[in-house]
Amino acid sequence: MSSPTPPLAVPPPAKRSDWDAWGDEPARLPAGARALVSTVLPGKAHPVPRRVRPALTPSRLTDEDLAALGDLLGAVHATRDDDARLLHLGGKSTPDLLARRQGDPQVAPDAVASPASHDEVLAVLRLCAARSIAVVPFGGGTSVVGGVAPERGGHRAVVALDLSRTAALLALDETSLLATFGAGTTGPQAEELLAARGYTVGHLPQSFRYASIGGFAATRSSGQASRGYGRFDDLVHALRVATPAGDLELGRAPASAAGPDLRELFLGSEGAFGVLTEVTVRIRPVPAATAYAAWTFPDFESGAAAFREATQRGIRPTVLRLSDASETRVNATIGGHLTRLRGCLAVATAEGATDAEARGVRDALDAVFTAHGGRSRGEDPARSWERGRFASPALRDALLDIGVLAETLETASTWARLDALKTAVTDALVGSLTADGTKPIVMCHISHVYPAGASLYFTVVAALTADPASQWQRAKDAASLAIGSAGGTITHHHAVGRDHRPYLEAEIGPLGVAALRAVKDVFDPTGIMNPGVLVPQQAGA
Repeated sequence: MSSPTPPLAVPPPAKRSDWDAWGDEPARLPAGARALVSTVLPGKAHPVPRRVRPALTPSRLTDEDLAALGDLLGAVHATRDDDARLLHLGGKSTPDLLARRQGDPQVAPDAVASPASHDEVLAVLRLCAARSIAVVPFGGGTSVVGGVAPERGGHRAVVALDLSRTAALLALDETSLLATFGAGTTGPQAEELLAARGYTVGHLPQSFRYASIGGFAATRSSGQASRGYGRFDDLVHALRVATPAGDLELGRAPASAAGPDLRELFLGSEGAFGVLTEVTVRIRPVPAATAYAAWTFPDFESGAAAFREATQRGIRPTVLRLSDASETRVNATIGGHLTRLRGCLAVATAEGATDAEARGVRDALDAVFTAHGGRSRGEDPARSWERGRFASPALRDALLDIGVLAETLETASTWARLDALKTAVTDALVGSLTADGTKPIVMCHISHVYPAGASLYFTVVAALTADPASQWQRAKDAASLAIGSAGGTITHHHAVGRDHRPYLEAEIGPLGVAALRAVKDVFDPTGIMNPGVLVPQQAGA
């Protein structure tokens, strides 16, 4: 599985997200969204506007440390420059963005190191372990759970390990339909490199425009086309990993009985055990045809029952989403052209090698959905959703500007528990965010389905208070406790990071946490890898 030299193709540099916002352009609030603002802002607003540039914490990295990193990577690829440090302040959760807009000085990494290969990553980890310098692997910086914050964890300094220079298509096996990428390759870069050869990965989460292949694997990402293509961990064939204790090459066959699958230790490990440097994924030919369809159901329960039957019968559209009545109404208001819709909107896309194949999947869905009370709404709602599929995270930036909180959280459970889970989380969010008689808007959708269950993705909109960070933390805690009590997982695809770590033990038990700690001790004996993420720091660190 060793990568060839030179790589098959290297993409142009990727776009980077702004230091204090989701995207790389100023967010604009759609005209239709302004009507919603008045429903959650009845009184005094508490806007949190963007600012020009903050002060940063001084770098703790010594000249000797910087020179040693420069000797490994080249001086230009190891820097304490504030412009570079500013772009690596952490992720893009609401607490992250509030801190960027309100806090000063900003806690920044002490340096940014940019290796170009597996061997350079390994050398940096060994040097940092010897010098007690923490390392935070950094792909696209899109974590919404505190997964890439520059935390020293008791070490002398912390370095952001920027993997963007590893972006490349390293190998392509067209017989086995496998492609190997450098971990820093972004979603768009990967798709462009493959499209030139007639292939696709098909992994399209909302973070697609900025997130990296390595980040997808390290967080067990689940894309919007997961019903057709699978979660990202389903797509991973092989991994190359650098750790402070050495390196590993994992995955050589499509299936194996050679003991426990060690790839599973690193899928979802979030940089706490080491760095994923190369990822080999399953690919497919670019589909020749796509069919679009939409339905409305009288209520969420009938829509979920239809989704369950279609999934358990093995019908596999590419995208399958069901919005509850609140989300349907809000999206209709924002979109303007969908105001005629009532009930709960479902959208689907189906891909195929031919038009007939794609239409066949759509027609199979239609038969099931009609039997459950679904009413066909044609193609337009599904096409409209697809056009705006990556836009909603940026709306949060524009809403913060005018004093409105908009944030998301997600979970998953079995079909039997799904309705109770939805009710519990909705009640927790409403109860914790209702203020001065004004309730928040809580929306929910299903976007990932399995024979045994489905995910629930919640969006909440509320007026910001004078202490917005505490406001959201209370709501997040209430929702997280409700998820655990109702039998849901603390995260379906956002990962654990720091934000979900306090709730992890309730899900996997103290012995499970001890097992994760033991794994970290083997691969990262000095504890330099992404301190505080996934695994609690040891006492005294």
